[in-house]
Parts: sequence; C-alpha cells; structure tokens
Amino acid sequence: MKLSQIFFAFLMGYFIYSLLEIVGRGYTHWTMALTGGIVLAALYVINSRRTMTLIKSCFIGSVLITVLELIVGIFDNIIMGWNVWDYTDMPLNVLGQICLPFSGLWFLLCIPAYYLCRAIRIQFGFHRNEDISDVKGTHHLL
Repeated sequence: MKLSQIFFAFLMGYFIYSLLEIVGRGYTHWTMALTGGIVLAALYVINSRRTMTLIKSCFIGSVLITVLELIVGIFDNIIMGWNVWDYTDMPLNVLGQICLPFSGLWFLLCIPAYYLCRAIRIQFGFHRNEDISDVKGTHHLL
C-alpha cells in the first residue's frame, strides 16, 4: 500500500462526507471535512486486511467515527465555541457531542465506505486477497 492510496482515500472521504452534510443539512464545516477524510483513510487501511469482514468493518468504523466525533466536538463546540453541531436534544448523548442514534447511523454509513475502499484498492491494483502486511515496506502501517 502506498501513501498515495491512503491520500486518495482521504480526499474521497473529505469530499464525499462534505457533500453528504451539505445535502443533508445544508452546510458543513471545514473540520468535518477533515474528519471525513481521516475516517475514510483509516477505514481504507483497516479494510485492507484480509480478515476484515463487512460487519467487523462497520463496527470498528462506527466506534472510530464516534470517538473522532467526540474529540472534534469537544474542540469545535466546547473549546472553540463554533457550535458546529449539538446533540443535547438527542437520546443517550454525551456532552451533546455524540449520541447512540448517530453511532448507529455511522455503522450504516460504513457499509458503502467498505465498498468504496474496495473500489479504491481495485483501482490502484491492490486486491482483497492480499493483506497489507504482504506488501513490502508497509508492515509499519499495521
């Protein structure tokens, strides 16, 4: 796996998540675009493992997104006061930054992300039956 592949996944996540937010709520924030890029790049690396199944990917992705959402939310909304989002009216929320219903949504959003990562791997000539640990010089990415 090359850095260019991870960077391409980052760009796809950056733009696709931004587009989803704009379509869904009419706007986005630059920190959410970066977060979307980081998430898809991380999922790309995670999904490159031979043992990764769709369900495992969705579970790991949901946890990853929820943790990143909490970190970014604390920075954006509590520390900086930018008020990018507010889940205080949502059930089972933590500090108004994360909530269980959105964690479920992130799980579902990881389904197309799994297949997008697969398409990126195929486009770059990296096939599912290969493990990233099989590619010379990438063992440090695990």
